[in-house]
Amino acid sequence: MRTGEPSGRDVLTRSIKGQARRVGLGAALGCVHQLGEALVPVLIGVVIDQAVAGRDAGRLVLWLAVLALVYVALSWSFRLGARAGERGAEEAAHTLRLAIVRRVLDARGGAEEGRLPGELANVATEDAKRVGAVNMALMSGIWAVAGVTVSAVVLLLTSVPLGLIVLLGTPVLLWLGHLLSKPLERRSEAEQDRAAHASGVAADLVAGLRVLKGLGAQQAAVERYRRTSRVSLAATLRAARAESWQTGLVLALTGGFIALIALVGGRLALDGSLTLGQLVSAVGLALFLLGPLETLAWVNADLAQGRASAARVAEVLASAPAVADGDTPVPDLVRGELRLRGVRLGGPDGVDLDLPAGRLTGIAVTDPACAEALLRCLGRETDPESGSVELDGVPLTRLDPAELRAAVLVAAHDAVLFDGSLAANVAPGEESASDLVEGEPDLRTERAMAAAHADEVARSLPHGAATGVGEGGRSLSGGQRQRVLLARALRAGSPVLVVHDPTTAVDAVTEARIADGLRELRRGRTTVVVTNSPALLAVTDRVVLLDGGRVGAEGTHAELVRADATYRTAVLA
Repeated sequence: MRTGEPSGRDVLTRSIKGQARRVGLGAALGCVHQLGEALVPVLIGVVIDQAVAGRDAGRLVLWLAVLALVYVALSWSFRLGARAGERGAEEAAHTLRLAIVRRVLDARGGAEEGRLPGELANVATEDAKRVGAVNMALMSGIWAVAGVTVSAVVLLLTSVPLGLIVLLGTPVLLWLGHLLSKPLERRSEAEQDRAAHASGVAADLVAGLRVLKGLGAQQAAVERYRRTSRVSLAATLRAARAESWQTGLVLALTGGFIALIALVGGRLALDGSLTLGQLVSAVGLALFLLGPLETLAWVNADLAQGRASAARVAEVLASAPAVADGDTPVPDLVRGELRLRGVRLGGPDGVDLDLPAGRLTGIAVTDPACAEALLRCLGRETDPESGSVELDGVPLTRLDPAELRAAVLVAAHDAVLFDGSLAANVAPGEESASDLVEGEPDLRTERAMAAAHADEVARSLPHGAATGVGEGGRSLSGGQRQRVLLARALRAGSPVLVVHDPTTAVDAVTEARIADGLRELRRGRTTVVVTNSPALLAVTDRVVLLDGGRVGAEGTHAELVRADATYRTAVLA
């Protein structure tokens, strides 16, 4: 975490406190509404005692007019107060969603560790919404407390025993409601965990649907999701049962409390301590109390769910970064010389390697895990366990990850396309994407697509480069997707480009043409191709073989084919 950067708990607190003024306004308006609601039964009692019992038509009209004004005031105060509360809740949830997305997209990484993409999406949507709803719950709680307080004061002025029952009984009800919400909080957290996992599994299955069909493994995939979904359903049902028990028990306690107030009020009326109008007011206030007390029960349940979701949101926001910040800016002019010294990480085992600036270097491996670890080091998705990686003599650990990735672009083999047109995928976020759709591509885009032979893909589509490729590029074949991905990487024009197996799904003739196009377009700039493809390795200036996590051989492709049996096995077998 960067120095001075807020923690996950701080972000949660700020997202709620940031709407304090709006929620405060809503709470004030809500208190006005509750005051009006409490005054209604009181005014009805006054009407009975002063107008109905005394048969005074003038006073009847006067008090009915007052009652009408009270209804107008409580109606508008409720509308404006509820609007302020809802807006506060939605804006708090929006603030949290932005914070989660910023953390997930942080160049230092780490938020995705141990979590499926669907889980992160669930946290950014459902959990953020529940935490934002805490604003509305707090405001509603203030309304309810105000309603209970006004009722207690009025009842105290009417009858001390009735007022004391409300003042002493309400805290007991709140405490019992809080205790009853504890199981709901635990089960709500489990429910969200299971639902997030089910979403992640579903997203994974959808992303790999074509592969699953090719392997004939659809049934196994469906069964896997069915098991996950059942577990999620069981957790949801447990949470629903806990909520129903909590709501039912609180309603039963509240009903008993209201009945007690009505009973005591009736006895006092029989003794002559209360007038008929005061009895009507007392019973009316008792019935009115049912609303605030039910609201307090709902607030308890909502806060329980909010606390469970807040824990999940805070966990994502507070997740440790995969790599540390750097204190040295990347120079404006990057020569592009990469140097590895004693790098040890998973596959690489003390690798010493020089990748000269302005050269096209091929790296062949006998172990795919070694290639994956090397790419993570070069892209600084993780730092080596020991040793160092340098760019133009500066250790990558001293460079800011975001700036570094603008200088060193690692195009992974399993990169994905976005849901949009082919043009927008080649030039994401650039004006040239719209130019390309209109048939006027900029030179950079045109050259990149030609080098990757993605222009042929565009010509084969119904609407050319304006054709949508679908989510993840599913409307394209594997080879077409690879060509579009390579075009995107080439168009970026980074000083250093590292590509991993960019042509595994294309035919041999196209692969050879792509190899020539790659070499020509990247001439004079540092390019590293991690692959065992003979066509790509043949156009490189030099090839390095990583065998058993160490450098096993170096030379041109032709030299290694002639002289190194391990290289021949890895590349030609």
